[in-house]
Amino acid sequence: MGMAPDTQTAPRPPAEAPAPRVTTAGEFVRSVGLRWDTAVGALLVAVFVVGLGTTDGFASGENLAFAFNDIAEVALIALPMTLLVVAGQVDLSVASMLGLGSALTGALWNAGWAFELIVPVVLLVGVAGGLLNGWLVTRVGLPSLAVTIGTLALYRGLASVALGSDAVTDFPQTYASWAVDTTTIPGTFITYPIALFSTLAVATAVLLHSTAFGRSLFAIGAQEEAAYFAGIRVKRLKLILFVVTGVFAAFAGIVFTLRYGSARADNGLGFEMLVIASVLLGGVDFDGGKGTLFGAVAGVLLIGVLKNLLTLNDVPNEVQVIVTGLLLVASVLTPRVIASVIERRHRRAAGGAPES
Repeated sequence: MGMAPDTQTAPRPPAEAPAPRVTTAGEFVRSVGLRWDTAVGALLVAVFVVGLGTTDGFASGENLAFAFNDIAEVALIALPMTLLVVAGQVDLSVASMLGLGSALTGALWNAGWAFELIVPVVLLVGVAGGLLNGWLVTRVGLPSLAVTIGTLALYRGLASVALGSDAVTDFPQTYASWAVDTTTIPGTFITYPIALFSTLAVATAVLLHSTAFGRSLFAIGAQEEAAYFAGIRVKRLKLILFVVTGVFAAFAGIVFTLRYGSARADNGLGFEMLVIASVLLGGVDFDGGKGTLFGAVAGVLLIGVLKNLLTLNDVPNEVQVIVTGLLLVASVLTPRVIASVIERRHRRAAGGAPES
């Protein structure tokens, strides 16, 4: 029997000490728990504190009731819009649906209908509008941006057909008093529309962040094809979201009509920009798959408080529109700039690390 070959190996060189790890900007941000939505919440608090220190009457119960009630319709529509954007879709027709809901409310009231019958009819119109948007997106395969730009004009045109250039007033005081900022929950400055919004916001947050439905929306927004192959009913969920958004927008038209005591075809003109700005400002990614309802709510409140503060300081409405536009641009641009900087630092750190 031959001898086994010598398998002794040369001793390994001592291992080099690992290079000190560089903490990237993204890791630092995560280490202190700072996210975009919490940053918006902090900015909201900062704006509120500035208002307390610089503007007389800002913190009065009457002004706070007015400030928050003034964004009630935007806040209501922002809830389903958040779910829609998380799923990678958008609905630009919401303000026109609000106007259509308002015009129908006025036309039917003028025709002698009972208000209790008007409300369900207007909500059904919201369902129909949402179904049309959802059908064109999910069945015909058109992009939601293009579809809802078209229905934005369609629904506003239908509002003009329903009511023309007339304005209808004298709605039942029982319902009108519910929507105005002078009627609040006893002992608070919270109006009933804002109380309704708060209840719906909690329910929407649970739905988005604590249920399989919400997880499916994030999956669709992050990678729609992968979500489909994972068994998620992508088209059905999108259709549901468009329908719910249509219903909320139509209901917001009723609230707007009662709050101002006037139904007009041009009510809510331009509100789609405020809704989108609020949602994106709160950190919901326009490409889908990312965002929190807390951030969207913080974005709504920030725009509302800022708008009220500017009004109290006699800033013209045209300037307020410019500020809203700048916030919308910043809400889209800033997260992408931050992500680009973090990615560049990651690459730089990886490039400087010793090869293994």
